[in-house]
Amino acid sequence: MKIEAEWMRGGTSKCWVFESGQFGETETSPDVLLPRLFGSPDHRQIDGVGGATSTTSKAMILSRPVGDDVDVEFTFAQVGIEEAAVDWGSNCGNCSAVVGLYAIEKGWVVPTGDVTRIVTRNTNTGQIIIQRVSTPSCALPIVPQAEMPGVPFPGYRVGLGFQDPAGKTTGKLLPTGSASDRITAGGTRWTVSMVDAGAPVVILRAEDLGLDPERYDSWLAGVELQLETLEHIRRHAAVRMGLAATTSEAARAVPKVAIVASPAQSDPDSDVSVMMLSMGKPHPALAITGSIALTLAARTPGTVLNDITGDTIQPTLRLRTPAGVIETWSEERDGSLLVGVDRTARTLATTVIHLPEALGSAVDASLASATQ
Repeated sequence: MKIEAEWMRGGTSKCWVFESGQFGETETSPDVLLPRLFGSPDHRQIDGVGGATSTTSKAMILSRPVGDDVDVEFTFAQVGIEEAAVDWGSNCGNCSAVVGLYAIEKGWVVPTGDVTRIVTRNTNTGQIIIQRVSTPSCALPIVPQAEMPGVPFPGYRVGLGFQDPAGKTTGKLLPTGSASDRITAGGTRWTVSMVDAGAPVVILRAEDLGLDPERYDSWLAGVELQLETLEHIRRHAAVRMGLAATTSEAARAVPKVAIVASPAQSDPDSDVSVMMLSMGKPHPALAITGSIALTLAARTPGTVLNDITGDTIQPTLRLRTPAGVIETWSEERDGSLLVGVDRTARTLATTVIHLPEALGSAVDASLASATQ
């Protein structure tokens, strides 16, 4: 069997984009289908279409809801690399940027004006994301020219506005009820803030890990030496946030970990230095859903991040990341709080993915029985 797909870059991630109808007619679960398509379990994903990193082993499944105020619904899948598993517990903000572009390119949404507004809903979290795709003269530019930190080539500009993002996974912005908590891991008590907005995130101070705020370029080496400890903290946070019953049951994708500090004195262009972990490894830029959590954490008195940024609420937050400075924004509109960030996106390929014979036979059999 063959499955049509688009290979797209959204922000600093890449994902395979499928339309939901391709999965809906089969009895093969996406939990089985996607890992095999991606070539998992294998750290190289050599016999599949996965990119062998957490930022390139992702899938988006899109559909067009009927009789709804939403233009496009989408489900995000973080496909395991060394595990034949799929994590459905969160959304990917970077890959979310492909949804509006896909809808325009496929004719699901007709461009209107210089910026086309597309209402999307992420089914993993129920989050409404208002996407604003740049369409000068009511069309996508012939040549994409928008640039962003962490990507060497331009794409189409997509603004992502998360509507009232607090508590979409756990029900509360502060799942424990406290702006800061203590977690014991590795024989040490750590001061953390656990925040749920965009995605659940546990925030730690860089200084507590022995990282020098004045030497951001040295953080990566220091963090990699402490990945085991950080994973213990993350798993304990998952239990405290109500995301898992035990530390062993904590999902790989959530909560994410963010390490923060005041910007270096030589860095006037940022408000805070951040290094985020995704799927157990330092993120090369920043998980955008995590940046939404950081933005609300900065606005919440008593959090680890608010201690750095202060109580004065600013319309933007400038986050220093390994890929450069990423700026988030907040605005009140129609009685709702929109927290967002601008990304770029581009379609890389339109292709047909060939299913392995054994899996394909099972899918073909289910299709045949469905048509009888």
